[in-house]
Amino acid sequence: MTATLSRRLRPVIAIDGPAGAGKSTLAAHLARCFGFLNLETGAMYRALALKAIESSVSFDDESALARLTANTQIVLEPRAEEGNRVLLDGRDVTGRIRERDVTEAASRVSVHPRVRAWMVGRQRVLGEQGGVVMEGRDIGTKVFPDAELKIFLDASDAIRGQRRYLQNAGTSQEGTQEAVLATVRERDARDRNRAVSPLEPAADAVHLDTSAMTLEEVLSRSEELVRAKISASDTL
Repeated sequence: MTATLSRRLRPVIAIDGPAGAGKSTLAAHLARCFGFLNLETGAMYRALALKAIESSVSFDDESALARLTANTQIVLEPRAEEGNRVLLDGRDVTGRIRERDVTEAASRVSVHPRVRAWMVGRQRVLGEQGGVVMEGRDIGTKVFPDAELKIFLDASDAIRGQRRYLQNAGTSQEGTQEAVLATVRERDARDRNRAVSPLEPAADAVHLDTSAMTLEEVLSRSEELVRAKISASDTL
């Protein structure tokens, strides 16, 4: 038994994968199902991106963004059914960070090594005691390489684009299916090719290709994986 396992009373569940794979839906479900805290790393990057927008800081200026983090406080407050409430410097920005301009800014802000280092430090503090589900793009490889369970959630880009298009229907982020697919592919390229913590599955991650799976099948399979990991830790 490793030192990490002996320190944690409950496991860390790391969910990684590309845009539109369903990570947020899965993380929220598993957190509710097992009574874990859902730590939305994407919401943290969105909150910082919103601050950059409001502060007129260029998304490409790593030094300016790093300076911005020095006076930034991001808090995730869990809610029973609606996901986390996101506070930026004490202000509720839960709805604002889901809008298109913030979403696009977050993917640009997140590529910078100094920004990611700042985020990783905070994410580790939030999840170090276990009993958390954390989703993102480098949770199992960078933030918690010692997570008790790592899931890499994937699907073809066409399927992910279609899902994102349907998800955005009737919202401020609605667009044509072709435009949404192009955005997904652009995000994929940026995530997979960035110099620091590129998107890739951890060597010991369980890879779930959901292209031909229903949501119910994805949730059920993931629940099985978590239960097996909890049972294993109980016997240590």
